[in-house]
Order: sequence, then C-alpha cells, then structure tokens
Amino acid sequence: METDFTGHEGFIELDGVEKVFDVRRRKGRLRREKTQVRAVDGISFSVPRGEMVGYIGPNGAGKSTTIKMLTGILTPSGGRVRVAGIDPARERTRLAQRIGVVFGQRTTLWWDLPLRDSYRLMHRMYRIPDERFKVNMARCVDLLDLGGLLDVPVRQLSLGQRMRGDIAAALLHDPEVLYLDEPTIGLDVISKAKVRDFLRDLNAERGTTVLLTTHDLTDIEQLCKRVMVIDHGRLVYDGTPGGLHEVGESERTLVVDLERELPPVEVAGARVVKVEGPRQWLAFPASVSAAPLVAAVAQRYPLVDLSVREPDIEAVIAKMYADRSAL
Repeated sequence: METDFTGHEGFIELDGVEKVFDVRRRKGRLRREKTQVRAVDGISFSVPRGEMVGYIGPNGAGKSTTIKMLTGILTPSGGRVRVAGIDPARERTRLAQRIGVVFGQRTTLWWDLPLRDSYRLMHRMYRIPDERFKVNMARCVDLLDLGGLLDVPVRQLSLGQRMRGDIAAALLHDPEVLYLDEPTIGLDVISKAKVRDFLRDLNAERGTTVLLTTHDLTDIEQLCKRVMVIDHGRLVYDGTPGGLHEVGESERTLVVDLERELPPVEVAGARVVKVEGPRQWLAFPASVSAAPLVAAVAQRYPLVDLSVREPDIEAVIAKMYADRSAL
C-alpha cells in the first residue's frame, strides 16, 4: 500500500534514487564498448508542500535528470520517487494535471502561433473549466506583463518575453508543483526582476511548491530559504543559501569606479584583488551584507559608480570539494 505524501512532511519525496544510462562508445574501427554513466547516484530528499527550494549544481551534475524523473519523463534505475503520493513514471498523465514545468532552453508554446492561441490549446489539453481559465489567464497576463504580446507569434518574441509566456502557460491549470529549469537564463535585468516578483507572489499567495534549478545565485538568494547542491549525481549540501556560502567560503566582488586613479582602497572586511586605472575590484565574504562596505567606500573615496558581482556556483562547489578532499 502506497503512502500519500500530500501532507506537510514530503509533498515531493526521493528515496535512494538512481539513474544510470547505457552509453556505447567506439573502440577500434568495428567494435563498440558499452559503458554506464551514473547521472543520479542515490539521492534522497523531501520537499514539504508550499516550499520554494533551489536545486543547483554544475552542468552535468544531474539536475535536469532529477527534474525529468519527477515529471515522469524518465524512469529511475533505482530508488523511489513520489510527487503528491503519485509515482511519476507509472502515472505520468494523472500527475500532469498537478504539475507545471518550465525548461529555460526549450519552449512548450507553439512556435508559429500567437501566444493567445497557445493558451487556448492548453485550455483544451488540460480541460480547464472556462471560468477558471479566464481568471488564471487574466492574472498571469497582468502580473507577467503579457497584454501587448498575446497576438504576437511566439517566434517573434524576445527570449525574456517568451520565458514569461512559458511561465504563464505552465500555470494556467493551477498546478500544485512548479518545476523551473533555468527560468531566467539569458534574461535582462528587468525581465529577471519581473519573473522573480511573480514567482515570489505565486508561492506566497497560492502556496505553490517550487523546485528551481538555476546558475544564477541571485535567483536562489532572492526566492529560496533552502538550497540543495548536487554534483556528480550526489547531494552534497542541503541548507540555507547563507550556509552554502559559509561552507564554500565564497566571495562576492565589489567593483568600484573612482573619479581618478588612486592607491588600493582600504576598508574593513574587504581586500583589493585587482586595479585597472580608476576601477578597483574588492573581494568580501558572500555571507555578509554589502551595505556597510558600500557605505564605507562612499564615505572615504571619490566614488563615481559601483556594482556587486555574485560568486559563481561552480566556484563555490569546487571550493567545497577542495576542502573535503583535503580532510
């Protein structure tokens, strides 16, 4: 008898999940050798209903493979997966009514049709009640600023416009779970802000469970209270974004443009790592606020402009592994 994981302690459940692919590689002129690639290697975690979780790692770490198993696109080689009490691989059609999926690199919209027609097709595919469809459509169009785009063919939309269109499409049927795979990839600052604000409101108002994979640490820090790191198919961290920075001892960079060329800036809590004319780069711990540092620089130096650069996820994870291997 299956347990229904629709309560607080595990709306999404993975227990010892593995995914192994058979790969044939050429060996010599006529012979091919079969090898196995372990994309996901014994991952276990649970996500309560209504939680927004970041799921991050380097390219090839197993993030997308995990998402595909959670949606039923791929069947696990081992272990157990449940979403809302449903085995995704066995009941993919039933689960489809309860989940929404957005892949940043691929669209679910019809390329040559206006955005409005794609939504009408989804209205029929998901058999959404008319009134519910109208309400959800109006809400998504308003909050994602799609009003002027509904009659534009998808192929004519910019990447940011299409991404917002894809997110709306994934939400028209009121999914309980939303899987987002790189939803802000390639977006400009304004488009990223719109997508983040929408996701934040969606989670707060409707309690939608969100699993977010991204290479943008700002996405994680602004949206998620919990982050999981996967590398080489294994879960290597599960905690807060701040804790991730502490474990990886990562640093952010304050880029300072001064009125003129000066000796290296001296302020507490940061060190100069590069100087090019009036521009200087200051490194400081990613786990601390940039505000005191910015105030100190502005007070003591003739400042023209400044910006904060976030640490690279791959660098954070590489530091984590370097520390572990040194033990």
